[in-house]
Amino acid sequence: MATKYLTPPLTDEALADLKIGDLVYLSGTIYTGRDAAHKRLVDLLNAGEELPVDLQGQVIYYVGPSPAKPGNPIGSAGPTTSYRMDAYAPTLIAKKGLKGMIGKGLRNADVKKAITEDKAVYFGATGGAAALIAKCIKEAEVVAYPELGPEAIRKLRVENLPVTVINDIYGDDLYEEGVKQYNEE
Repeated sequence: MATKYLTPPLTDEALADLKIGDLVYLSGTIYTGRDAAHKRLVDLLNAGEELPVDLQGQVIYYVGPSPAKPGNPIGSAGPTTSYRMDAYAPTLIAKKGLKGMIGKGLRNADVKKAITEDKAVYFGATGGAAALIAKCIKEAEVVAYPELGPEAIRKLRVENLPVTVINDIYGDDLYEEGVKQYNEE
């Protein structure tokens, strides 16, 4: 396990250097989105329309942040359970070049297949650390679907947002590896 520093947009070369368990600090622009926004994005793709944001090489953080307190760009911003986006993630990876997803919990077989076939990565963020994660978010701007409230797509500028590689481009899964190691002990 290594420590890495990455700035989106992510490249295949950068992802090739990541292995499960690596600690990654993300800095730069990432986007937010949950299931309602993901459904709209995939519906647009299926209708042959353009997306409101360019996802090529980008990272989506599965979060529905709380309202910002005065002087802060965002409120608490803890990860959402990722399986809610599993129906949509493979399409965004394959058709729009999405390279990273941040959330919590397991991903299904279709998402893992898309991660390996199209070179993407799934990062885990620590659940229960929403207030601490928010400190890494320096700017937040709604860029699509404001009517969705917390589930609107936001463009975030982050500095050293800590995440862990859960699924890498090689088909490895940190959750499965952890269970395997536990059972061997």
